[in-house]
Amino acid sequence: MLPDDSAPVVLLRESYGERRWLAIAVGAPEATAMMEAAQRVENVRPSTIELIGQVLHTLGSAVTGVEVTGLHEGTFVADLVLEGGTRVSARPSDAIAIAVRADAPVEVEEAVLDEAAVEIDVVDTSDPAAAMETREREAEIADFRAALEEADPEDFGDQR
Repeated sequence: MLPDDSAPVVLLRESYGERRWLAIAVGAPEATAMMEAAQRVENVRPSTIELIGQVLHTLGSAVTGVEVTGLHEGTFVADLVLEGGTRVSARPSDAIAIAVRADAPVEVEEAVLDEAAVEIDVVDTSDPAAAMETREREAEIADFRAALEEADPEDFGDQR
């Protein structure tokens, strides 16, 4: 079971097409790194995420994107994509934090979305038909949350 209700989850959404959502469980330190990156927090001493960006800059490179490339035994896999097309395997949580810090896009391979994403539509509930559809979707979300509540950390694999 996930530890109380404090287990952080990153939600990625397709920007076009079916607009599916992908939930990736992350550790608390990684979630903090993502929030700091999103809020452009500048630490007195650089965090690991900031340090990676500084090292790449010093070496004359930069992150141009992140791709979530697979899902193996419940563990998501990602690549940092550097200038020139060099790819470096990384945990999605670290890769996403680096991408946010670098203003680089995050992409997810279609096969990963097909396997692990969910569709959630936002609907105007003033329309009775839309309200019924919304209730059905909310039940689907509740089922998804219940599945997450019953999950064991081992279901997500080793994120190290």
